[in-house]
Amino acid sequence: MVRAIILVKSPKKLIAARLRKVDSVTDSFPTSGQFDAVAIIDVEQLVQIKEVANRIQKINGVERTETMVEVQ
Repeated sequence: MVRAIILVKSPKKLIAARLRKVDSVTDSFPTSGQFDAVAIIDVEQLVQIKEVANRIQKINGVERTETMVEVQ
């Protein structure tokens, strides 16, 4: 299992709720600061992280994302 955190910049107030609807997103919550929400994802293979990030980037109102992969 590979875990990653995707930071999301979006002016939409309910972006965290929209993120929870994306497959592989196990948790999502709004944040203050440079990014507006965080999505935590769990996937089987590293390559799937890009697929999930691409789906998140296609959500209406998402301006940009930044992905961090958990290192063990």
